Amino acid sequence: MHLKTFATFVSSAVLSGCLLAPCLLMTTQAEAATNNSKTNGKTATAQQNVRKAKPATRTPRKAAVVAAAAAAPTFGQLYGLHAVDDPLDLKSSVALVMDQDTNEVLFSKNPQAVLPIASITKLMTALVVVEAGLPLDEKLTISDADKDTEKGTGSRLAVGTTLPRGELMHLALMASENRAAHALGRNYPGGLDAFVAAMNAKARELGMDDTHYVEPTGLSSRNQSSAKDLAALVKVAHEVPLLREYSTSKAHSVTVGRRQMAFRSTNGLVSSRDWDIGLQKTGFINEAGKCLVMQAQMAGRKLIMVFLDSTGKYARIGDAERVRKWISTNPTASAASLSKVE
Repeated sequence: MHLKTFATFVSSAVLSGCLLAPCLLMTTQAEAATNNSKTNGKTATAQQNVRKAKPATRTPRKAAVVAAAAAAPTFGQLYGLHAVDDPLDLKSSVALVMDQDTNEVLFSKNPQAVLPIASITKLMTALVVVEAGLPLDEKLTISDADKDTEKGTGSRLAVGTTLPRGELMHLALMASENRAAHALGRNYPGGLDAFVAAMNAKARELGMDDTHYVEPTGLSSRNQSSAKDLAALVKVAHEVPLLREYSTSKAHSVTVGRRQMAFRSTNGLVSSRDWDIGLQKTGFINEAGKCLVMQAQMAGRKLIMVFLDSTGKYARIGDAERVRKWISTNPTASAASLSKVE
């Protein structure tokens, strides 16, 4: 079955709960022991040792759903993509490293696999907003419509929060703020449907034939793309100074009413002295695993890197570091000269 077709099948199956791993039920047993004996003609009192079971959670059904969702396999795991070996021993099932100037692919692993991309989506969201020429100082208000109905996640931007469009875009790129990204799409001329159509039209324009968007945050697993498509998006987005600035900010504060709210980057590498990052975006949902795209300079070269479906909390960062080590020790590295890194 073609990956795209299978992706559609898996999306439906996951949403319907068919692929969720069964929850493990743990039972506790209260134990009691009584010991009667006579010592010096006196009867000892009965001793009881009872371990009380903890009260059951008030919402066992909700807890079970959360546990099952956490155990659900990523699309990459369902496809068997993690079984593919690579010379760099990456934890990401999909990866691509490309020379930005020459378009030479230095490293690739399942580059045409079509997978959910999570919040990497927000890079296209910001690009569409910028290219539409919408005023960045226009005040937009977070509404109930911006709440997450896909995963049920929360947000530090409460309903009623009003911020300039530019600030919302900054938070969407740097801190991966979902309500900020959704508000950007909702306030596009023609509304959310017109915005999603513009996202897909831009993807077609860039030759991103494996890419499809259904909403502007990345919370939906139906937002899907391939590594080669995302490399094309990163290359174009890097040409926009505002996207470079916002996506690589280490931290940013916004004024909400009388309060100052501080936000930090979701990518710790932007604070590392070992890295010179020109543009970046992280992403995560259960179906997508950990994702990361970056433009960075190293060993005198401008590189574009894509990592999708990485397993483990810090695995995508570890994969990026493996690539940096490889390039740093092999400045003229190419796909043909790639050797195993110990």
